[in-house]
Amino acid sequence: MLDVLRRIIQEVNGARSLEAALATMVRRIRKAMRTDVCSIYLFDAERERLVLMDTLGLHSEAVGQVSMELGEGLVGLVGQREEPLNLEDAPSHPYFRYFAETGEERFSSFLGVPIIHQRRMLGVLVVQQQAMRRFDEGDEAFLITMAAQLAGVLAHAMATGTLTRPAQADGQAMFAGVAASPGMASGELVVLMPPADLNSVPDLIPTDIEAEITRLHEAIANVRKEIGVAAARLVKRISAQEVALFDAYQQMLGDAALGQEVEKRIREGQWAPGALADVVKRHVQYLERVDDNYLRERAADIRDLGRRVLAHLQEDSPRTPDTFPEQTILIGDELSAASLGEVPRDKLVGLVSIRGSSTSHVAILARAMGIPTVLGMVDLPLPRLNGARAILDGHRGRLFVRPDAEREHHYETLIAEEKALSEVLEHEQDRPSETSDGYYMPLMVNTGLAVEAVASLKSRVGGVGLYRTEVPFMMNERFPSEQEQTRLYRDQLESFAPLPVVMRTLDIGGDKDLPYFPIDEANPFLGWRGIRVTLDHPEVLMVQLRAMLRASVGLDNLCILLPMISSIEEVDTALKLIDRAQRELAEEGVKLARPQIGVMIEVPGTLYQLDALAARVDFFSVGSNDLTQYLLAVDRNNPRVASLYDACHPAVLGALSHLAIESRRLQVPASVCGELAGDPAGALLLMGMGFEALSMNAPSLSRVRAAIRRVSLADARTLLDETLALPTTAAVRAHLRQRMGEWKLAHLLPPDD
Repeated sequence: MLDVLRRIIQEVNGARSLEAALATMVRRIRKAMRTDVCSIYLFDAERERLVLMDTLGLHSEAVGQVSMELGEGLVGLVGQREEPLNLEDAPSHPYFRYFAETGEERFSSFLGVPIIHQRRMLGVLVVQQQAMRRFDEGDEAFLITMAAQLAGVLAHAMATGTLTRPAQADGQAMFAGVAASPGMASGELVVLMPPADLNSVPDLIPTDIEAEITRLHEAIANVRKEIGVAAARLVKRISAQEVALFDAYQQMLGDAALGQEVEKRIREGQWAPGALADVVKRHVQYLERVDDNYLRERAADIRDLGRRVLAHLQEDSPRTPDTFPEQTILIGDELSAASLGEVPRDKLVGLVSIRGSSTSHVAILARAMGIPTVLGMVDLPLPRLNGARAILDGHRGRLFVRPDAEREHHYETLIAEEKALSEVLEHEQDRPSETSDGYYMPLMVNTGLAVEAVASLKSRVGGVGLYRTEVPFMMNERFPSEQEQTRLYRDQLESFAPLPVVMRTLDIGGDKDLPYFPIDEANPFLGWRGIRVTLDHPEVLMVQLRAMLRASVGLDNLCILLPMISSIEEVDTALKLIDRAQRELAEEGVKLARPQIGVMIEVPGTLYQLDALAARVDFFSVGSNDLTQYLLAVDRNNPRVASLYDACHPAVLGALSHLAIESRRLQVPASVCGELAGDPAGALLLMGMGFEALSMNAPSLSRVRAAIRRVSLADARTLLDETLALPTTAAVRAHLRQRMGEWKLAHLLPPDD
């Protein structure tokens, strides 16, 4: 049964439209379960009714015509209760309702299961049989599993606007992902095509069909030549059976095989790369479903050939255009830092990616540059988006494709208001971040960028609260040498002197890999990351520590921060290495005082080790992003649970308040460098708790400064007391928005839904 289930799922996922997926589902389920009827009802939220969308066994004319309210009939009962219903004699059930259009009066047995995706009831999947029998546990489990799989297909169809019609290029659509950089933008989508990726080729109508066919044949000829050369080179090293594989490749590439099908697809109105991708994917899906093991293995051969031909086609099709729209929203499967450089900065207004996370290199750069960004958009159909009009909401992690006039007008107003607000706030950026009752709240900047990108901030901040040393490591093709690192760190320290610069030691792992030092783990956020990596590789950490210390000579504004601390032993080991680096430099004639040493409070366990930590280090720096995800057991980069991640969760605020109280008792300065510090309302809470500095990305400085300058410390403390008494995240957010509104500061917050 598992094999049958897998094949049905493959076929459904390969369907080109929702209708095709539903038709496949009812046909294959009815056959697999040997029932007389299989039907799918979908929930129409606007009408609040379940509508029969496809069936095999009931009258086909009932499709789209028969509907019922939740709680009406057996199907409505399943939808209302959101649990399976298994009946031997359905007509005798008190909720049974007869619909003459369906012709279901002759069926006795009934098994219905709800289709649920992320707590939302999307529909009901039903099988029926004439004979009176109760479906067994295996049948029920199978149908529940199929409904769970169908839920994903339906959720994607709802997101892409194809719920009640085949996929169209001109329909409105909304997609959700992980908000990686705040802000809003409207513009034109430009799809970045990774080379030789069959799943990321957009659909385009060819302007010259014959030219596309010529391109195709030239690409196929080049691949045939490459395969011939490879076969000749290996003929003496491989067996006759393996040589035969090269012959099979040549046959598949023949005009009467792959080429002919692709040419036919081009003449139907698809450009060469798209036609190739369509044909190859169709063959692969078919071969992966057949029973014959040999033929299933050939699916990989077809896929490989398709990529080879596509690579040649893309030689004439640049990944990015020569010119870009005035307002470009760059979109791709996985955007890199280099991708940002391909678009002129004055034209790049937003970034969207299927892969990536809120702590990836792209996300870090986007936040520093103030570019709205949404990542982890797993349901994104790239092939149909190139050139489409779109709105990007980086506050909520949403992308609206081909929005209607009402939505476009709504967001144009919000974007204009954001721009006007930024211009107004710019006028007070050189003023102190001091409350209305005279309390000075130091604001610092998070950075990892080149000096010229942040040097202009010196007069506006109290220093660098977090310098991410991993950013230069990410941009390199190898570990940078001690001399290279010394130059980088010296530039940062000199640019902000005499202000303090907090340099975090290399923090990789989790979702931050180096291309030349990959870390592949099943659960990376609970694995080898941060200080765990560098203590296991002291040769890397020692080079970095020596470079930091050497760079600070004569400046005395270096502070060293140790990330991902979870035990006292880690701190002790790191301190010994710092002392050793200092001794080694002294032996070389480089003498300097020991810098301030701090630890990041981001692993919840450290909250219970503060006394021991305070005896060893000079300051605490709270990484509220990781502390939140670890306290709540929520991967903030997983779109399925990203909505559960919120630093304003009562447990997180309680932990932060406890930490602030304890740090004052221990007389150890504590600051916050996570995203909560860059939220105007969150900054007021942190100030009320008593944190001594807030560090944030540069674009957040103006709003946070404006909030602090307009609220007294006394009011911030009152706000904190009120907020800590609230039981839910929703209540906290609502209260913060209410109080900000009362203070005439609601405009500093992201727009409300």
